[in-house]
Amino acid sequence: MDFQLSCPIPISEYPVITMAHGSGGILSHQLIEKMFLPAFNNDLLNAGHDGAVIAGEAGRLAFTTDSFVVQPIFFPGGNIGDLAVNGTVNDLACCGAKPEYMSVGMILEEGLPMEDLWKIVLSMKEAADKAGVSIVTGDTKVVDRGSGDKIFINTSGIGRVREGVNIDPRNCQPGDVVILSGTIGDHGVAIMSARAGLEFETSIESDSAALNGLVDTILDTSPNISVLRDPTRGGVATTLNEISQSARVGMVLQETLIPVSPAVRGACEVLGLDPLYIANEGKLLVILPEKDADAVLGKMKQHPLGSEACVIGKLSAEHPSMVRMTTSIGTSRIIDMLTGEQLPRIC
Repeated sequence: MDFQLSCPIPISEYPVITMAHGSGGILSHQLIEKMFLPAFNNDLLNAGHDGAVIAGEAGRLAFTTDSFVVQPIFFPGGNIGDLAVNGTVNDLACCGAKPEYMSVGMILEEGLPMEDLWKIVLSMKEAADKAGVSIVTGDTKVVDRGSGDKIFINTSGIGRVREGVNIDPRNCQPGDVVILSGTIGDHGVAIMSARAGLEFETSIESDSAALNGLVDTILDTSPNISVLRDPTRGGVATTLNEISQSARVGMVLQETLIPVSPAVRGACEVLGLDPLYIANEGKLLVILPEKDADAVLGKMKQHPLGSEACVIGKLSAEHPSMVRMTTSIGTSRIIDMLTGEQLPRIC
């Protein structure tokens, strides 16, 4: 196999990795598309799911991996441990799979209090039990004091994909509906407030949660789901851009329909942030045919994690691969991917 000997990322622009390369935004996508995908090129990887869907004699399996480097490791509404389990479960669920097994690799920094590690371990067990997934293998490494950041966690997960379910942005069609399961920005603002010691009038907690139960409800209602995605790094805006570009369709969102809690909206106004670009860890985006939207939305609202679900937009044949939003004053603006690093170390 022949490889190009020159680096595919423009060295003159980015001679070293920056924090923005891990933001989930434009630089992250350039890194993936120009370096990783050409080097590791294969059909499973190129599909661009949150996990790979692998066909076998016993049916299709979904396989995913993720790493968690959140700081602080304890935050309002959770910690790095339950976040790692929930994030892995959600990636499998968004492939249309029932999560079954997980691996956990821990990189521990010398000096991490044993009591903190025990709290994290217990929270992982509780989250795994709640999601119905078993942690069956793992690895532990310890690095010198100052060589890590207390604890990093890497996970992989395997699940079995439902028969008849085909989650793929390429199934999207103009006229399809975009549903969001609830308020956005809660996780990112909770992390930021904990890190910086910020206090707001109303307490803001992370929305970290396992979404496989909500996904089961959706797939029980309709097999015609084109996309399931949890909008983590880069937020709703970046995630919808990824989908739009993969599906080669346009999207038109309605700003007045996008749910943001008063506390998060107020915090964003004070800090000059846009909730559309802030990470979520317990929210779900669903794209499906309009004819199935009312039935799915009704069932989502009956689930605790979907009680605030709503339609926020539609797919369009106009402006392929572009996301636009009709604002509250009736104007139209382009919603692009996250540029740079708005909020570091949130997952």
